[in-house]
Amino acid sequence: MGEAAHAELPPQIERKIGERIMNEIRLREPSYVDDAELSDYLNRLGSRLVAASSNPSRDCQFFFVRDNTVNAFAMFGGFIGVNTGTLLTAQSESELAGVLAHEISHVMQNHLARQIAREKQNSIASMIAMAVGVLAARSNSQVASAAIASAQAGSIQAQLAYSRDYEREADRLGFQMMTQAGYDVRGMGDFFGRLQQAGRVYENNAPVYMRSHPLTLERISDMQNRAQDAPYRQVADSLDFHLVRAKLRAQMGTPREAVNEFGKQLRDKKHVSEAATRYGLVYSLLKSKEVAAAQRELEALIALKLSSPMIAGLAAEIRMAANDLAGALAIYRDALQRYPQSRALVYGYAEALLAAGQYEQGQRFLDSQLQVYSSDYKLYGLQARTFSAAGRRLQQHRAQAEFYLLQGQLGPAVEQLQFAQKAADGTFFEQSAVDARLRELRKLQLEEAKEKRNGG
Repeated sequence: MGEAAHAELPPQIERKIGERIMNEIRLREPSYVDDAELSDYLNRLGSRLVAASSNPSRDCQFFFVRDNTVNAFAMFGGFIGVNTGTLLTAQSESELAGVLAHEISHVMQNHLARQIAREKQNSIASMIAMAVGVLAARSNSQVASAAIASAQAGSIQAQLAYSRDYEREADRLGFQMMTQAGYDVRGMGDFFGRLQQAGRVYENNAPVYMRSHPLTLERISDMQNRAQDAPYRQVADSLDFHLVRAKLRAQMGTPREAVNEFGKQLRDKKHVSEAATRYGLVYSLLKSKEVAAAQRELEALIALKLSSPMIAGLAAEIRMAANDLAGALAIYRDALQRYPQSRALVYGYAEALLAAGQYEQGQRFLDSQLQVYSSDYKLYGLQARTFSAAGRRLQQHRAQAEFYLLQGQLGPAVEQLQFAQKAADGTFFEQSAVDARLRELRKLQLEEAKEKRNGG
């Protein structure tokens, strides 16, 4: 299943297309959510499901789009987008897991590639344009309107909705994935059932998810029947599920409005999770620049004796805002011992070391992280800033070049290496490394120019 798509569109080419689209989204899509904590949570949840799938080694990456409508979409190369409205609408973590499992199944079965790759005459460039157009239509976004105009409008409309066979297949495999990952399998049917009810209310203006993933009574019934036949399993939501929802709600209005809302919920005792409501209040106070009040409310949150990288990160941010750099660094060091894979804590610690003027320690820390996460462009951006603060010009431009390259900006990357060549503070070996890297990137430029000439 899905092998025919591999024959027409090899995985490495599909991944390349997906990476190009993601670079476009990060650079040009204002609704792309560039928040390491939210990304950490979504990727932890997604990775748990992928690990329980038929292809646990498949590389999938998950990201949020700031949009209050309910939607999620799978793109080329295993990139999966989720509207923030989906998370806020889900009434349990298992419901959110059901949406992700469904999208992961589309990826595992190469459904998008099978749809678009049928037109064998499509070049990679036109497939990217079409796929970005599909994304724009699915996310209700203004992104890539030019791509829609330049690609065949009829083709894009044809790609918008998955076939019913693909939807049923994604339901079945997603259900299996949820079972293996330990989630409540009723979550998938419950969420889609509520969407269908909403569709009746919307009439001709159905939720975006329903337009790109056509729901039928047959599908809803099938999911509910599968859930009834499965052993009953009550699954508690994770703390971070509630914290992420609180953070998103805090970002919806002004910080002061959020402070008032979370404060009211605590006074009235109307909340699903006291910890999440307190977290939302502390976060909102900090954003409102009420640092002393944020610190006081943080004590009440800490008194609940709950552990999360998000709570630790918020505590460190408050220390930073209070100009207590030593306190912030201590919190980050302790938290990274407990949550070494938290990208948000990694970035926060690097920022704190930079603010404290501990450049050598910052460089060592970033070097150690880059040995593990060599394709993390944010680490290179932090490295470039740290080298700049330390007055190391060659290394600054060299790191900045990698920062640009990983975001698909080959021209600016070459320019940074040219600046590095002119820097007079590098050793012979550092200069040689810059020269070698510049030759590699110029070769890539020639290959890209050849691709464009050939219409690829």
